[in-house]
Amino acid sequence: MSETLVGIDVGTTGVKGLAIDPGGAVLARAEAEYALDTPRPGWSEQDPLDWWEATEAVLRELRASAGSPAGIGLSGQMHGLVVLDSDGEVLRPAILWNDQRTGAECAEIEGTVGLERLIELTGNRALPGFTAPKLLWLRRHEPDLYARIARVLLPKDYVRLRLTGQHATDVSDASGTLLLDVAHRRWSEQLLETLELDPAWLPPALESPTPSGDTADGIPVAAGAGDQAAGAVGVGVDRSGPVSVVLGTSGVVFAALGEFAADPQARVHAFCHAIPGTWHAMGVMLSAAGSLRWLREVVRPEIDYDALVAEADSWPAGAEGLIFLPYLAGERTPHADPDARGAFVGLSVRHDRGALVRAVLEGVAFGLRDSLDLVAELGGQPELGRVSGGGARSELWLRIVASALELPLQRVAVDEGAAFGAAILAGVAAGTWSDVHEAVAATVRVADTIEPVPEWVEVYGHQRQRYRALYPALQAVAAQTGSKS
Repeated sequence: MSETLVGIDVGTTGVKGLAIDPGGAVLARAEAEYALDTPRPGWSEQDPLDWWEATEAVLRELRASAGSPAGIGLSGQMHGLVVLDSDGEVLRPAILWNDQRTGAECAEIEGTVGLERLIELTGNRALPGFTAPKLLWLRRHEPDLYARIARVLLPKDYVRLRLTGQHATDVSDASGTLLLDVAHRRWSEQLLETLELDPAWLPPALESPTPSGDTADGIPVAAGAGDQAAGAVGVGVDRSGPVSVVLGTSGVVFAALGEFAADPQARVHAFCHAIPGTWHAMGVMLSAAGSLRWLREVVRPEIDYDALVAEADSWPAGAEGLIFLPYLAGERTPHADPDARGAFVGLSVRHDRGALVRAVLEGVAFGLRDSLDLVAELGGQPELGRVSGGGARSELWLRIVASALELPLQRVAVDEGAAFGAAILAGVAAGTWSDVHEAVAATVRVADTIEPVPEWVEVYGHQRQRYRALYPALQAVAAQTGSKS
């Protein structure tokens, strides 16, 4: 049997594919991009056929480079709504995770179910990106189309349908629909009945490493996982202890939990993890590396990121009192506030471009600390962080984040995101390993460790108190002036 294992990540901008061997070495990579459609302000849609055509192209390229795989694993963007008719045809473009049209439906769900009960069942409150509010939006705004729905799928699961002919999902991805009883890892009869949604629409919700079907040439396809759960597997966060820290466009702090636990205010997400019998708590900030990209585009778009960050290195920790709030696109954790806005506070004539960069790097680190503290309340204080994402390439930024989190941060030898985790799940489904823990031990290796800087830890302890006081202060100003924050 082939020793090649393939992971497919159906992302927002394209499909990424990865082929690895049983030791975790990358044999081949492939990517195929597609467009994002925004037909109205706040709307975000894609044609599911684009995902499938991109997946076909990626699989062809991987086979040409690494041979036919022993197993395939799937991951992808969460929450997206794909609706099919009784013939299996797509009824409309998929409504994606970053679509904001369902504010009224979110309020309706929380009012109908009750916020406390909703959090108890799903571990989350109703957010516009989740799947259930989109179904209610279709019922209200496209009733003729709604009446034709026979099946509901998530993005990666549409690709599975085309690969295997099987309707299925996994419990980690299903956790983001707002229709799963997350504690019991099954669809919630109460929610479906209360929201008057047909349970026959929903596919079986499997554990992530479970085989969900075979391709036409007999290759098993793992149930897979949502992108953050798969990414956490890919950096070795398969049990309590380490946390996954993602410094991508958005920022994520992700901790594995041995039992279901939800924040009473749902400031962090509580989902099923990709390891059977485990869950995870996840804090999400919307503008992490995205904040640095914004600053670069505003002050000096022609300079590369390494040179820009180097300017921050000449400034001491705390940048002489300058603070940046990274709420450029609203915020999710700890403030579920789409109207929150960013700010520089404490500017003086001494502050130059390097000081602004330093403040941005530190402000993102403080935002991650907000998530870490909430996650730690649910699962205990972590021992270390496993860091990934584009921002993890910056040594200075990692020293800042390690000092703000008061945790050593480890980079892994293969930082390939959700596709790597999906390939690991493929190996379990194919029988290469007996379970995910064995697979992680065989494939995930630490490359280096970045320790907190003791002098910075003390400075950031004081600076963080000022940072946390600013959001409510600016909210009060906005309330007095009648404007949004």
